[in-house]
Amino acid sequence: MFKGSMPALVTPFSNGALDLDTLKHLVEWQIQQGSTGLVPVGTTGESPTLSHEEHETVIAEVVKAAAGRVPVIAGAGSNNTVEAKRFVQFAQKIGADAALVVTPYYNKPTQKGLLAHFQTLHDSADIPIIIYNIPGRSVIDMAPATMGELAKLPRIIGVKDATGDLARVSQQRASCGVDFYQLSGEDATALGFNAHGGVGCISVTANVAPKLCAEFQQATLTGDYTKALNYQDRLMPLHEAIFIEPGLVGAKYALDKLGLCSTEVRSPLTELEDSTKAAIEAAMAHAGLI
Repeated sequence: MFKGSMPALVTPFSNGALDLDTLKHLVEWQIQQGSTGLVPVGTTGESPTLSHEEHETVIAEVVKAAAGRVPVIAGAGSNNTVEAKRFVQFAQKIGADAALVVTPYYNKPTQKGLLAHFQTLHDSADIPIIIYNIPGRSVIDMAPATMGELAKLPRIIGVKDATGDLARVSQQRASCGVDFYQLSGEDATALGFNAHGGVGCISVTANVAPKLCAEFQQATLTGDYTKALNYQDRLMPLHEAIFIEPGLVGAKYALDKLGLCSTEVRSPLTELEDSTKAAIEAAMAHAGLI
């Protein structure tokens, strides 16, 4: 169910407020372009600067707009277990297909603390949970053995792995089982990730190039790595350019170039440097997007 190319959706703004009309249009465009799932209110969706009310509004609107055509994995993470519990329960309430829960950031729990956090969330609702392991942002890294313990729980079904360590896929197949959904959280290494046993990517670049990313993922999942490598060559400059500065800012700039979303972001994020804009435009041209 959770396979292929799934954009970590940006959250559109207009004059500081949620732009829900644009959000709905983006959902429709993503589905038409072949995305196989949608992931609202992750970091790319500017979750750190959304209020709780805005967070819940965005998820509810995406679920409604998707209308069951593709699965919606709702961002539900927090470094406060009580707050994360609220988000997981809300995701279930409004009909999301799964909740994406990041390892608690900044307060640096032990592996024992990670087990307790995810056990509590698992027990608080009936919705499937996908672990988001991104030590570059959260500082703490969930060990494969810890993930293996969590994988024994019936509703802990997969991981978005942004470690950049391709060996993790094989290690997690050993600890979590081959049916545990392993999704890349890093566009640039998604090719190798799937070759090791991954089944998809929760992607920033897919905001901008959903059709190419979906076709790339389909090629890997059918074992056509020659075709996938051709897509990788087209997309790699874009993967790199979008992340010269914070990825969501780059994604919004590229979407603006496509006439699909404004560049507006919330402080402390800022407008891109001119050199970054030029790099993104060149990468979009290389990919055949403009």
